[in-house]
Amino acid sequence: MNYPRTMNHVGLSVTDIDAAVAWYVDTFACTVLMAPIAAEDDGDYFAEIIADIFAPGFKVMKLAHLATGDGVGIELFEFGNPKAERRAENFEYWKTGIFHICLTDPNIEDLAKRIAETGGKQRSKVWKLFDDKPYKVCYCEDPWGNIVELSSHSYVQTWSNYDKPHQP
Repeated sequence: MNYPRTMNHVGLSVTDIDAAVAWYVDTFACTVLMAPIAAEDDGDYFAEIIADIFAPGFKVMKLAHLATGDGVGIELFEFGNPKAERRAENFEYWKTGIFHICLTDPNIEDLAKRIAETGGKQRSKVWKLFDDKPYKVCYCEDPWGNIVELSSHSYVQTWSNYDKPHQP
């Protein structure tokens, strides 16, 4: 049967999970569902699951589970072996795969400023998408180089029943 699925969570790799949990809680008011725990390939049942997912070469990691205001999860990973490292180029948008997450806030100007003031980066200006609607977007990144788009309105509100091209 075909029916609309819901978004469950996104997984982000970071180099310091404790700092990342604190940053996502302080910056976006995420709720901590599970504080960071260590997981390693030690032969127990959970180890079998993660070894199957991450394949040969995986030895140890830490993970934490957060939730946004609408219940979508943010799963943070800090890999220890192989060691987590920041990508040299973190915005290769032309390559396949996920290249950003998006969070909604009615005041993206202030949130983008807060991101920049707390170790992240504002990558773009705040842009108004349409001349007759107040919808705005801005691209930022967290302190670990993960790309975070900010949107002033929900995805459905911004894009539903709208057939006009973008205009300033």
